[in-house]
Amino acid sequence: MRPVPALLILLGVMLTAALGVWQYQRAQMRLARQAQIEQAEHAPVITLGAQTYALGDVANRRVRVTGRFLRNRVVYLDNRPRNDQPGFYVVMALQTAPDHVVLVNRGWLPRDLRDRAAIMPYATPAGDVTIEGLAQPDASRAFELGHGGSAAGLVIRQNLDVADYARETSLPLQPFVVMQTNDTGDHLLRDWPAPANGADRNYGYMAQWFGMSLILALLGLRLAYRRGRRLATATDPFTRA
Repeated sequence: MRPVPALLILLGVMLTAALGVWQYQRAQMRLARQAQIEQAEHAPVITLGAQTYALGDVANRRVRVTGRFLRNRVVYLDNRPRNDQPGFYVVMALQTAPDHVVLVNRGWLPRDLRDRAAIMPYATPAGDVTIEGLAQPDASRAFELGHGGSAAGLVIRQNLDVADYARETSLPLQPFVVMQTNDTGDHLLRDWPAPANGADRNYGYMAQWFGMSLILALLGLRLAYRRGRRLATATDPFTRA
């Protein structure tokens, strides 16, 4: 094989193999992260008091918090289907102390099919209520083009950023959202989907890159073999005769 094609094929083999190794390492990182999340979920419940918590202190942990729902601070997250039925996630602020508020994703609410902007009735406990759930960085995130579906002032939104909502409302929000798991008699559905770790996708990319590396290697061997045969034929006196 000539030097330039041989070098290009060698570089291609090395590059695709390196990308395959990189995807394998990413898959292992995701699996390790998932193991940490599962370990945190099975750790003892944290009872939140009248203090500010860092996200890293409670992320993916089971928490318990007592407070009073602020009915005028509610956001409905749109495009959250369940069993092919359109609906919303109901995210409401919970006042836990005079200077502490936490957002609670209370659960799933079906959409009124007759009026897209109408909100189906649901119950909100009066007075103090104890909420149990998982602390998460956000209340779930759906794909959106730009930020039109998350603009300030909208009750129905596509996504909700905790820090942005704190600035918008001037609420002293904790930097996380509690995904409620206990029943408070509101008839909302809370069968939260298990988060996907994404490792399967990385393994798929890994297989593709390693496959390309193998194909390039076989191509290089074939080209080298054919060139070797041609050179052998060219220098064989009996063949030339």
